[in-house]
Amino acid sequence: MVQSFIFDMDGTLFQTNKILEISLEDAFNQLRSRNEWDKETPIDKYREIMGVPLPKVWEALLPDHSLEVRERTDAYFLKRLVEHIKSGNGALYPNVKEIFRYLTENNCSIYIASNGLTEYLRAIVNYYHLDHWVTETFSIQQIESFNKSDLVKKILEKYGITYGAVVGDRLSDINAAKDNGLIAIGCKFDFAQENELSQADIIIDDLIELKSIVKGTKTRA
Repeated sequence: MVQSFIFDMDGTLFQTNKILEISLEDAFNQLRSRNEWDKETPIDKYREIMGVPLPKVWEALLPDHSLEVRERTDAYFLKRLVEHIKSGNGALYPNVKEIFRYLTENNCSIYIASNGLTEYLRAIVNYYHLDHWVTETFSIQQIESFNKSDLVKKILEKYGITYGAVVGDRLSDINAAKDNGLIAIGCKFDFAQENELSQADIIIDDLIELKSIVKGTKTRA
C-alpha cells in the first residue's frame, strides 16, 4: 500500500486557472502603464508552460525585457496572486479535503512539493487550512537547482520515505516520481497535456480515485 503521497499544488490541488488570468492581466497592465508592453496578455503561452518555476516563466513571457523588469513583474504578479487567494477568488479541486481526510485516516502521510514560491504556497495552505493534513509544504525556492526531482528527493531524505507516489499534472511531477523510484500519478486536469500524462504510471480524472490506490487496486493508465 502506498503510504506517502507527495502532491503538486498548481493544477493538482489548487485551481490556479481561477486566479491566474486575472493576476497575469494585473501584471501586464502594470507593464502597460509603464509603456513596457503594448500587446495582448500572453495567457495562452503561460498555460503552455504552466508548472515551471516563475523565473523561467518570465524568461518565456518577457524574452526581450531586462532582468530588472522581469523581477519587478514577478514580484507584482506574486503579490496579486496572494491577494486574490486571500480574497477567496481561487478554489481547490473537487474532493481535495475529502481525500486528504481519507489518506490521514488510513495512516498515509501527505506532503506538497511545488514549483510555486513559499509565500504563494503559504497563502493557499493557510486559507484552506491544508496544514491540518499536510505534514510539510516544500517550495522550489528551497532547492538551488530549481529541479523538482531534487525537491522530492529532499522530502524523501528528510522523512525517510522509501515507497510512495507523486501526484501531479505535468511532466516535472512525473519525472520527479520516476527519478526517485516513486509511483507517478498523473492528474488529467486543466493544465495537463496528453503527451506528458502518457508517461505516468497511473492517470486519474478526480482525486477521489486515490482511494483505490491506497487500497491497493491500482488502475493502470
